[in-house]
Amino acid sequence: MSNDGIHRRSFLVGSMAAALTATGTPTAAAQAGPHALVLEFTDRWTSATGLAELLRRAGFTVAPLDLTRPATEQNADLIAFGSFTNNDSRYTRYTTDHAESLRTFVAGGRVVLDMAQSDQFGAPVAYLPSGLAAVRTDSDYSTVYPVATDHPLVTGLRTVSGRLFTGRLTAHPVSWESIGSWQSMRVLMACDTTNFPTCLLEAAHGTGRFLVASLTVDKCFSASGTPIQPASAIEDSVAFFQAVAGYVQRVRAGTAPEVVPTPMPTRQPAAGPLVGHVDETTARVWARPGLDPTAYSAWVCTVRTASGATKTVPATLSTANDSTILVSIPGLQAGTRHDFTLQPKVGAPGFTPLTGSFTTAPAAGTPAKVTMGMGSCAPSTPNAVWTRIVDEGCDSFVMLGDTPYVDSRDLTVAQTKHRNFLVQPEIARMIRTMPIWGTWDDHDFGGNNTDGNFPGKRNTRTAFVDYRANATFGHASDGTQLTTRSDGQGVYTSFRRGPLEVFLLDPRWFSRTEPSWADPAKPTCLGRVQWEWLRGRLRASTATFKALASGMIWDDKGNAETDDWGTYAHEKDAILDFVAAERIPGVFLIGGDIHVSRALNYGPRVGYDLWQYIVSPLHDYTIPSFNIPNPSLVHSAVEPHVFLKLVADTTVTPATLTATWINREGRRLFEVRRTATDMDYA
Repeated sequence: MSNDGIHRRSFLVGSMAAALTATGTPTAAAQAGPHALVLEFTDRWTSATGLAELLRRAGFTVAPLDLTRPATEQNADLIAFGSFTNNDSRYTRYTTDHAESLRTFVAGGRVVLDMAQSDQFGAPVAYLPSGLAAVRTDSDYSTVYPVATDHPLVTGLRTVSGRLFTGRLTAHPVSWESIGSWQSMRVLMACDTTNFPTCLLEAAHGTGRFLVASLTVDKCFSASGTPIQPASAIEDSVAFFQAVAGYVQRVRAGTAPEVVPTPMPTRQPAAGPLVGHVDETTARVWARPGLDPTAYSAWVCTVRTASGATKTVPATLSTANDSTILVSIPGLQAGTRHDFTLQPKVGAPGFTPLTGSFTTAPAAGTPAKVTMGMGSCAPSTPNAVWTRIVDEGCDSFVMLGDTPYVDSRDLTVAQTKHRNFLVQPEIARMIRTMPIWGTWDDHDFGGNNTDGNFPGKRNTRTAFVDYRANATFGHASDGTQLTTRSDGQGVYTSFRRGPLEVFLLDPRWFSRTEPSWADPAKPTCLGRVQWEWLRGRLRASTATFKALASGMIWDDKGNAETDDWGTYAHEKDAILDFVAAERIPGVFLIGGDIHVSRALNYGPRVGYDLWQYIVSPLHDYTIPSFNIPNPSLVHSAVEPHVFLKLVADTTVTPATLTATWINREGRRLFEVRRTATDMDYA
């Protein structure tokens, strides 16, 4: 996807002029309060600002942070970075170039408040002193709970049903990119009653304090200064910043409360179970139970059928795979529902066994009807689109990439983002009751428009295989398919469910790393080994319908980015020429990535009409500029929260393949219905 909208943003300093004279000198009225230097930013999600104005209303003298001077050379009691400020490179440049000055500023009895929370632009707060740490995650919350109720930043704030900041409009979370881990810091506010994850942390350094927040309570006004929040929400924000003013004065006076760090929770919330690859006779189940692997390494998976038959399979909690379990269950019966329970071999006090269910694939060649969901570009926040997928009767689902957004080369960050994605309540309910397969696209591979030269790809691959349960994960160094979660190359795989076989391609890992197998004068997309695998699997397939699926679309996106099959037309054409030459029936194309949904018919490109189905996004951010003209375009929709429902039915003659684009409210955007006869040779 394109992040151009992010990179074109600029800093604003709100309504700061109200606190300054025409010459930039604080007014006499303002001089009574503490001095604050502000760097804030109008982001594309909220289109709002307000930090400077709220600080002014709270009694601060407010001026812009001078980006050319160290913090210690500027007269201030508080330096405040507004929410989302790290989306602009100037925040990163300042906090990198002047990191030592910021630390010295705080050590001398002053305060830094950092609300700059987009984790893809720096999950760790990098300028904190050695021994302190705060790492943001991709989880957003609309709830904030007071933790340190006796702290001057918390006490006195209005609560409703035990929650803070309840009066804000619900369109945007009050804690965005919440804080998932910390070191030597005190938790003041949290997003959940378990006090995890957090949204306001405090740390002592010298005689001063660092405050790290994921709160968006500064987003109260439009760029023109018009209130965008209800009056009660703005009052709550002013009250918070009034508390900040009093706190800063106590820090300056040396009377602020001692900081007693809050220990990180020793037990993380369980992720999973996730049902992965399921075929006619085998299934894979994954989980990260959150228990100490040294005490609970041995696990047992018990599988039951409706007839009462049971099967017990041992499993291991793998420290090499981020303390996760991947259990393979053999000897199952086709087309049969199975319930399972996953629990430690030795009982763990307070642990609730993980439960779920799955239905094995229909026997190949027998008349069957399967309903498979597909989607790309997914939110890591609670979202009803996942519930809609279940309610629509999908019996399986394919993650087409940007599922989730990782945008980091750091292994811990990548693993955390996968974990936070899978624990969202609606996703968690879905993945425990149906087979889930996945590939990646640019943002879970590395970052926007990244290719195989991305330096962190081994870390992002490790995180991917740690948190998925495909049948295979690319290939080993000798070219053989990898069924284990060991070090390898790529993440491509394939699977068959009744009359539908899906070839999940990996257009990222190998791209631009070697000459193309189709044209040595041009760079590859798939790489030779993946191409040989695809060619062999296509030849061998007897499925009625065959999906060639990739996170990238099979056309040119129409912008300067190179991550589309238009860039690698030499390999796309070679694949389609192979399908035509081998007379392989039932082939169609699947793509995602572009935040627009489309259906295109390229005519008899492979000897029968070839269609591409593009589905994006599952989240709420669309990119209308990618809905470009194309002579093959039949349908399109610039619509958020969309998934594709594929129904392959061989119980009728001729067999049918029905593709329906559905939003989370259940509205049908458009539909394409084809038959096996339409997709075969005369």
